[in-house]
Amino acid sequence: MTRLAGSGCDLQIPLVDRKPLKEIERSIIKTYRKELWARFNKAVRDFQLIEEGDRIAVSISGGKDSLLMAKLFQEMKKHGVCNFDLEFIAMDPGFHKSNRELLIDNCRYLEIPVKVFESRIFDIVDNIAPDYPCYMCARMRRGALYSKAQELGCNKLALGHHFDDIIETTLMNIFYAGTFKTMRPKLKSTNFENMELIRPMCYIHEKDIIRYTVNSGIPAMNCGCVVAAKKTSSKRREIKELIDELRKIIPMVDASIFNSARNVNLDSLIGWQLNDRKYSFLDQIDKGEDKSLI
Repeated sequence: MTRLAGSGCDLQIPLVDRKPLKEIERSIIKTYRKELWARFNKAVRDFQLIEEGDRIAVSISGGKDSLLMAKLFQEMKKHGVCNFDLEFIAMDPGFHKSNRELLIDNCRYLEIPVKVFESRIFDIVDNIAPDYPCYMCARMRRGALYSKAQELGCNKLALGHHFDDIIETTLMNIFYAGTFKTMRPKLKSTNFENMELIRPMCYIHEKDIIRYTVNSGIPAMNCGCVVAAKKTSSKRREIKELIDELRKIIPMVDASIFNSARNVNLDSLIGWQLNDRKYSFLDQIDKGEDKSLI
């Protein structure tokens, strides 16, 4: 049995024996061409995620999503889509020894030349935000990854957030924060000059990542967080379960949630925010720009 990261940290799935590397790599292009390879390439094209001369830091957490992302990047470079360079980085924020060893062993087996660096983020977060550690941990980890990427001369940092991460985040913001926000496929860093964050897995569904991981026999580590492991509930897990229930009534509900973030109609909103400034529909009425009733 294994726990798969990104699945609520508690999804246990039986694994077959780890398949030969060449067979794993070939399956990305052949067996899972439509679900993984084509969707990865489409995201890169649609959102212009990779450009000539880029040096991309690929962040590897040790979970199923980032291990697949690393292999997808290697395959893309192998097939000469464009001229770019890769650095594979993994931050150890305080993993249990067994998790760190599993991360390194998986990268070695998959021939991912990862650079592992250490931080004390788990200890710090446990002290400053013990009740709700995930948000603070994510911010601190991203900052550390940006810093390492810059140190290695990279101009982009790639994270392994997939389609399900994006729609779950959208609903979490609506239900728990009262705001409509989602994960962009690409954004410029506000704190690290000339750095961009990219999410090339944004079209790839988690169920297909799980199927690839299980069939390849890759023993991906769980979320690895010794802080969150103490918690008994997960808002993200609740949202994941809600979406599963909604699919029984509305089969394409996940696609609708995803597409809603790129079909926003400003003429029908009560208010919105751009950069640090908030706007109201009343501003349009005052300026005579409201055409909703015409």
